[in-house]
Amino acid sequence: MTTMNISLPLALKAFVDEQVGQRGYGTSSEYVRELIRRDQDRQHLRGLLLAGAASAPTRAVDEAYFEALRAKVQRG
Repeated sequence: MTTMNISLPLALKAFVDEQVGQRGYGTSSEYVRELIRRDQDRQHLRGLLLAGAASAPTRAVDEAYFEALRAKVQRG
């Protein structure tokens, strides 16, 4: 693991410290790492949504489609 130093205004530092205490993080670093992971997940999801929106249309989805999908998932 590597180290990164960041500067925060006092109000943001107080907020981070409060979140660490209230949410059960051991350190402010754990809290910041969690925020970064969530942002990575959000960006990944955004990319998937944009790729889906840019893809060619497919056939309409109906109840039969979802029933087949459920059956496939249940089969493993």
